[in-house]
Amino acid sequence: MKQLTFALYFANRGFFPETLIAGARKEMAEAVTNAGFQYLIPDEEMTSYGAVETRSEGKRYAAWLKSHEGEYDGVIMCLPNFGDENGGVAAIQDAGVPILLHAYPDEIGKMDFEHRRDSYCGKFSFADVFHQYGIPFTMLEPHVVHPLSKTFADNLRDFAGICRIVNGMKRFSIGAIGARTSKFKTVRFDEITLQKYGITVETFDLSELIFKVQNMDESDSRVTEKVGSLVAYTDFSCVPADKTMVLAKVSVVIDEYIADYDLDCIALRCWDEMHEILGIAPCVLLSELNDRGIVASCEIDLCSAINMYAMQLASGRPTTVLDWNNNYTDDPDKVILFHCGPVAQSLMTEKGTVTDHKMFAKGNPGCGWGSNEGRIKAFPMTYSNCKTENGKLTVYAGEGKFTEDPIEDGYFGCGGVAVIENLQPKLIQLGQNGYRHHTAVGMGHMKKILKEAFIRYLGYDWMEI
Repeated sequence: MKQLTFALYFANRGFFPETLIAGARKEMAEAVTNAGFQYLIPDEEMTSYGAVETRSEGKRYAAWLKSHEGEYDGVIMCLPNFGDENGGVAAIQDAGVPILLHAYPDEIGKMDFEHRRDSYCGKFSFADVFHQYGIPFTMLEPHVVHPLSKTFADNLRDFAGICRIVNGMKRFSIGAIGARTSKFKTVRFDEITLQKYGITVETFDLSELIFKVQNMDESDSRVTEKVGSLVAYTDFSCVPADKTMVLAKVSVVIDEYIADYDLDCIALRCWDEMHEILGIAPCVLLSELNDRGIVASCEIDLCSAINMYAMQLASGRPTTVLDWNNNYTDDPDKVILFHCGPVAQSLMTEKGTVTDHKMFAKGNPGCGWGSNEGRIKAFPMTYSNCKTENGKLTVYAGEGKFTEDPIEDGYFGCGGVAVIENLQPKLIQLGQNGYRHHTAVGMGHMKKILKEAFIRYLGYDWMEI
């Protein structure tokens, strides 16, 4: 995961103690470094006391930011004292990245005129004026916090996740490989709406992929290398050699599309042609892509790919798409989340086993090699998805955890038992508001990060669940 860099800003207001600024510059730089990030900081001589107070100093800071354009992922606006919001507006209104508004706490015993900060109040003034100017910014709990505290280190990690989502999703591209199958109207999407939000859909006809696969030489070095990497990735011991070869060729073609069109994500039409014409199921290829850091959704579910991509950016870890599939005993808060095998192995208890897809093989044994079967391991998780409707992109997210509850051996595919508080009314809400039978899943609790990035900076609509 790329190490993020934050531009540091320090505010001042003349009749508050400017002597506090020097300490803040040192402590904030230390806090950012300790949390594992890099920083840019203006020379102390650029403005009075190394902070911004006046509009002219704000313009100076804006010019400094411009000179470092592309070198920083977010701005941390630090208020060592009350601060001047007009200088802040001049400095930051064209930053073009997420902004974290931070304020120092006052300390009991240091409330005399030389030490009292009043940053608690100043933060409201900055927030108010930024709101008036339409400048998006982030406030995290608690309202005031010392930079060298563990709480602020947690804030920095959350802010880093917000920055990765926002900067990664302002403009990105998804490859739709194949058309949506007519049987699955549940995964419809509006391409024009997505473009409004900076999401470009590149489309590829599945017949072209099949043609490329059928005309690819088995001695092609890319194919032989791909066979080796797939066999090393998971358990291919049961797969016939000719089917492994076809899976490798499909993977090579998908890699070509990703490279040639600079795709950030893909969604693949995985049936019926894959098993009827090529005799394979591409599930394991999607699993490998997700582990490789390239978001890959099945069934042409672009909306799930969008949320998978957001959670991968936030966490730096692979994500997956799963069906809301089965009840688990009579526990109303437990559900088996499942898919045929696109789950990244880093989300599984152990390496999967590539099998003949039981749903496809039911009518034609041997036609569905490629389902990567296994079980999802226990971890705290976030589930999220979106829909395009009436020109809007609307998202939901919730949190739960995968458990170690067993699923019997006869259960096909890759599944895991999840527990989600108050699940039943949530399912009704999703169903009555037109959300799909899929949900994207990521490791860790990210709802707060996703909501902040989506509604504050990217302009998505949000459904609270």
